[in-house]
Amino acid sequence: MPRVKRGTQHTKKRHNLLAKTKGMMWGRKSKIRLARIASLKAGVYAYRDRRNKKRYFRRLWQIRINAAVRPLGLSYSRFIDLLKKANVLLDRKILSTLAKDHPAVFEKVVESVKK
Repeated sequence: MPRVKRGTQHTKKRHNLLAKTKGMMWGRKSKIRLARIASLKAGVYAYRDRRNKKRYFRRLWQIRINAAVRPLGLSYSRFIDLLKKANVLLDRKILSTLAKDHPAVFEKVVESVKK
């Protein structure tokens, strides 16, 4: 069987790994053993935080909606209940944006749901 030289593949693999860890501190940007561990950890954190971001933003939207409906005489939970009973299909992200950027429109939505 002929001899296979794999130096180019080995170099390419190392180069790609170091490209992933570019900008990291200390040896993690230049030492293969540390870079491999750092790259794996970074991937784990990225995967976890993509899910955490969804939780975080939903909490933010709920806080904004609650703050906007309190002066109008409702609580957040009561408002969401009225929305469901009125069959209004606006999600929390849209409601939060309306409350923040277009308070007059949000007030009309609340008044229509109250009736």
